[in-house]
Amino acid sequence: MNRRAPASTLLALALVLTLAACSSPMKKYHQDFYLFGTVMGVTLWADSEARAQQAFTSLHARFQTMHEDWHAWNPGALTAINRAFAEGRAVQASPGIVEMVRRSQALEESSEGRFNPAIGGLIALWGFHTSDYPILGPPPDRAAIEALLKQRPSSRDIEIDGERLVSKNPAVQLDFGGIAKGHAIDIACAMLREQGIENAVINAGGDLRAIGRHGERPWRIAVRAPVGGIIGSLETGPDEAVFTSGNYERFRQQDTERYPHILDPRSGWPVQDLASVTVIASEGLLADAAATAITVAGMDEWTVVAKALGLEQVLVVDGDGRVYMTPAISSRIDLEEDTEAVIVPF
Repeated sequence: MNRRAPASTLLALALVLTLAACSSPMKKYHQDFYLFGTVMGVTLWADSEARAQQAFTSLHARFQTMHEDWHAWNPGALTAINRAFAEGRAVQASPGIVEMVRRSQALEESSEGRFNPAIGGLIALWGFHTSDYPILGPPPDRAAIEALLKQRPSSRDIEIDGERLVSKNPAVQLDFGGIAKGHAIDIACAMLREQGIENAVINAGGDLRAIGRHGERPWRIAVRAPVGGIIGSLETGPDEAVFTSGNYERFRQQDTERYPHILDPRSGWPVQDLASVTVIASEGLLADAAATAITVAGMDEWTVVAKALGLEQVLVVDGDGRVYMTPAISSRIDLEEDTEAVIVPF
């Protein structure tokens, strides 16, 4: 004799089966993209290959738009904006560019001009609008550098009206090389979360932001040394960006003299005091810009600028390879056996 199961039993069984179907095991997926002259590696955890591929497809489309619109020298939206500034015209800008201008103005103010994306004309004068390094040849003429500096280009010369921009200074030429990568990573993390992906790391040539965890454990990353190898490693929090700015990969060289690509907006000349700066922050945009500003600040003022930008976790390497770090980052990093570091009062 067949007996029908009670309704409560059937309901419980259906609930178990539903939960089992919804809790598919998470797997790791990876894809590389090319953006701003750098390989952008995206590693994420998803419940299916279809979900992962959907995320990668969305990111690819957005990265392509960023690459075209934010490029400092290839014809596109940013070069059109710079042309309008030079001609004194107002111009329509994308939300991403408007946000970078807005944030740049605040960062330039806080860093007292050590971070300034309006010096695109100066960067071009040095020949750094290229992806091919090293550049061989002498530095630009001092008189040409001084002529640009006298015009005092600043992101604060830009007026924002909704999505329209206009510059009061025709010498303003935007170059987001010190902020675009961080902003792109932040946007990508937001896109992944919108698609239900909570665990991922986006790595652009060693600069990265991690969200969530690496399976059952935190993401663990290495901190690069300027001369090769690593200084140490650390585990990221559930949502952190770790960026390193260095003067050892991109440079102009004449005979034995090397001119790094990071320029001091105030002097117009490359900075050489610090070989690298590593910053941990809550977002890529801040970490990216701060690493540049602190590099420009140099050995004497790096802690001052870090504090002004609201940062507590910073590690710097001087030109002789000596490592200095704040107490907050020293408590997290596992140094390599051959690495010695000075903890700086902060």
